[in-house]
Amino acid sequence: MNVQTPIKPAATTINGVDVTAMLDTIEQVKAKPELAAFQFRSRNVWLGGGHNRSTIGGFYGAGQEDTQRQGSFVLDADEPAVLLGADEAANPVEFVLHALAACLTTTMVYHAAARGIAIEAVSSRLEGDLDLRGFLGLAPEVRKGYRQVRVNMRVKSAASAETLAELARFSPVHEMVSRALPVEVAIETYA
Repeated sequence: MNVQTPIKPAATTINGVDVTAMLDTIEQVKAKPELAAFQFRSRNVWLGGGHNRSTIGGFYGAGQEDTQRQGSFVLDADEPAVLLGADEAANPVEFVLHALAACLTTTMVYHAAARGIAIEAVSSRLEGDLDLRGFLGLAPEVRKGYRQVRVNMRVKSAASAETLAELARFSPVHEMVSRALPVEVAIETYA
């Protein structure tokens, strides 16, 4: 069965997902592809040392600015003491692991729901290998970021591991971290 073609399951809610609303959304996007364009935003401020704070609020999606989100989400980042931080929050590369795990999980659960596949539980363990020589500029041949990330997911479901892995591969964050992503950085100075 093609994983991109959802089937109408007997139940309205599967895996905590309103499948009827999901299938309706899919049909609307098929009819008006411009509804698929989303823009997510974040603002960040440096608090000192390795500590900084991001605020995530509004976003654009489904053809308009979102008006349903009630507030903003605040995420702090810092570095552990061994990396000269105060260890007040996860560091940025740990946030990447969180984003990857969260997106793989959500993607798999949503795609499974669309196919009528029940999932009872999901847990994951992630490990990312990073060589500081790249970040420190000591070895130009060494990547600045992760050299490799390993994801081990445990899923309680009647579906096969192969089917679930196929569904998880629709994850946007998985694609972002496993393929090259163009990122533009502009810096302006002020006094």
